[in-house]
Amino acid sequence: MSTIGIFTKSENGYAGTVRTLNVNVKVKFVPNEKTSDNSPDYRVLSGNYEIGAAWAKTSQANRPYLSVSLDDPSFPSAIYGRLVESDDGSYSLIWSRPNND
Repeated sequence: MSTIGIFTKSENGYAGTVRTLNVNVKVKFVPNEKTSDNSPDYRVLSGNYEIGAAWAKTSQANRPYLSVSLDDPSFPSAIYGRLVESDDGSYSLIWSRPNND
């Protein structure tokens, strides 16, 4: 697993930067008005452009996190990760390569 972003939480969602070898973009997670159970809890925006979505989940250890999906034509491929709270109160976007067994 790799940390590819650090975020802060506010009343309006989360804000931070996603950084990889090919991506360096400021993003914000804004609450989404859910229209169904499968609708995302947050829209992920870079400026005025929507680049992803996030769903509120709970881990097996009963810790809340966001399951995140980011994609854009400028990205080499879609990014899937988890936004989790760190011990210092910040939030880390954690990425791991999907297991294709």
